[in-house]
Amino acid sequence: MAFQQNNTAPALHLDETTYKHQIIALSGDWTVSTLERIEKLVAALKVGKDRMTCIDISGIKNLDTSGAWMVHRLRGTLEFGGRRVELSGMDENRHRLFCELERHHPPRWKPDRNKYSIVRFLELVGRQMEQIWQDAAAMLHIMGSLGVVLATVLLQPKRLRGISVAVQFDRTCIGAVPIVALMSFLIGAIISQQGGFYLRQFGADIFVVDLAGILVLREIGVILTAIMVAGRSGSAFTAEIGAMKMREEIDALHVMGFSITEVLVLPRILALMIALPILTFISDMSALFGSGLVVWVYLDIPPAAFLTQLHAAITLETLMVGLVKAPFMALIVGLIACVEGLKVAGSSESLGRHTTISVVKAIFLVIVVDGVFAIFFASIGI
Repeated sequence: MAFQQNNTAPALHLDETTYKHQIIALSGDWTVSTLERIEKLVAALKVGKDRMTCIDISGIKNLDTSGAWMVHRLRGTLEFGGRRVELSGMDENRHRLFCELERHHPPRWKPDRNKYSIVRFLELVGRQMEQIWQDAAAMLHIMGSLGVVLATVLLQPKRLRGISVAVQFDRTCIGAVPIVALMSFLIGAIISQQGGFYLRQFGADIFVVDLAGILVLREIGVILTAIMVAGRSGSAFTAEIGAMKMREEIDALHVMGFSITEVLVLPRILALMIALPILTFISDMSALFGSGLVVWVYLDIPPAAFLTQLHAAITLETLMVGLVKAPFMALIVGLIACVEGLKVAGSSESLGRHTTISVVKAIFLVIVVDGVFAIFFASIGI
């Protein structure tokens, strides 16, 4: 096909010589004064797919920088469509011109970086919203995949990797007991000391037991444990999966036909959902022990009186409110850790960045979920 208006007007002729080879012959003047006509020619060009394309510029009479840039853009458009493109018919001067074009691509648009720029503010908001949407989609994707794998495991229990679950449970639960118990003991002691310091002024020393018991069992125990698990086990999950991604072990599992969710994600999340309620109970007992020790030493309330007042202040529901939250928080920590691990690229810098992001997101969502549960329990009167 040919597009031609006069002797000096830009023209484009497509010669489909063979099924796998075609030549685009350019002629006329390709200059700044003919850009409008050139753009119409290029827009009307229809090139077959999966063909070797040769752009012949030997017929061009006059060629300036603007025309050369249009030829360069045509070549780039064809290559972007998956074709192999070659330029032919160039003399030495035109060859130097196209080499200069290759080295001087126009810079990408960048918004105004002024501290008070509204464009910069909108750009940052847009980027954050896009990132939040991508993270939500990734979590929904892995939750859906997890649901399918769980259904498969329920129908075929032999597919559950019990040894892997046990290994992850040992790492997330048994290995975390000392640090969780120590931190909870100190938090319980601090709550009782500070509460006793202020309640003593009103002669209400004994009510520090109520304060510590309810606060620890309903809120502090599970939140503190979830945060420590997110920093300890969640970061470990992200680092392990990220390292496997860097070493292309995950690609190898895909090639061998294994499900990544079944092999890597499910054992970790199951172990975490079993471990966190146990760690929460240990955290509660350690915090109450620290609280009882402080009120004994600091407020002269003996252990028998402490236990009597604690029995009057709390019920089984108080303990269960904290324990019910634990599996949901474990699910969130595990999902975020695995999603961020699967996002790791091929560099150690990416691994460190996603590990940090994993911990920050997990802690944030743990606190959000705790607030949601607080509203829910208040609405049903618990």
